[in-house]
Amino acid sequence: MNRKHLVFACEGAQLAGTLDDAEGETGLLLVTGGNETRAGAFSGQAALADGIARAGYPVFRFDRRGVGDSEGYNTGFRHSQHDIAAALRAFRGACPGLSRVAALGNCDAASALMVAGGAGADALILSNPWTYEDDAADAPPPPEAIRARYLQKLKNPREVLRLLTGGVDLRKLVGGLFEATRRNPAPSGLAGEMAQGLAGFRGRTAILVAGADRTGQAFLASWDRGDERLAICENADHAYSGTAHQAWLLERILAVLADK
Repeated sequence: MNRKHLVFACEGAQLAGTLDDAEGETGLLLVTGGNETRAGAFSGQAALADGIARAGYPVFRFDRRGVGDSEGYNTGFRHSQHDIAAALRAFRGACPGLSRVAALGNCDAASALMVAGGAGADALILSNPWTYEDDAADAPPPPEAIRARYLQKLKNPREVLRLLTGGVDLRKLVGGLFEATRRNPAPSGLAGEMAQGLAGFRGRTAILVAGADRTGQAFLASWDRGDERLAICENADHAYSGTAHQAWLLERILAVLADK
């Protein structure tokens, strides 16, 4: 493993970054979602970076201001475009042979990349973009998510048996079915900003959604399901934690890096 730790400047603050070096001319910038550090939950991003570097692509990940080992004040994902741009400059400076950089973000990191119109990256891999407004994160799931949940239950013989034998609360079932028949809500202000930002991006884009993830389902409720850039990993959770789901994610990341 050829892993290096470095610091770089962003508007007067020193940010911490980690480079998994490789010989390729295309690199991957990992943008962390939420307030996670660059290692990711249970070191998931560190492991992903190692695997991609072993495939021949250098990977750079970083802590934005006010997170992990980085200085400064954490202003949230909506205001992280300067952090992402600074990380891109540091990545290209550390790997002068790079001719192309793809940026990968999951959850609100994907949203940040969309709002920023790619923030200077050449390609985008957007996973489970976060579309909830600040005051709506605890709201009931959208009809899209409810329909997906009931469809999954109907495919499960055990759940069908529970229904036939009286093991299901019918009042709750009827209420859920009513919610599922509602129209999806109009796109939120954030979803509109994301669509507008991405509309101005001209590079290769892959939009990935974990089928069992509420955040991904909420995104689908406000997005065109016919978008050719969209791919859904059925039954995957937010972190693609299943072995088959991890392989699905890696395959699509490598396809963007290889520009296939």
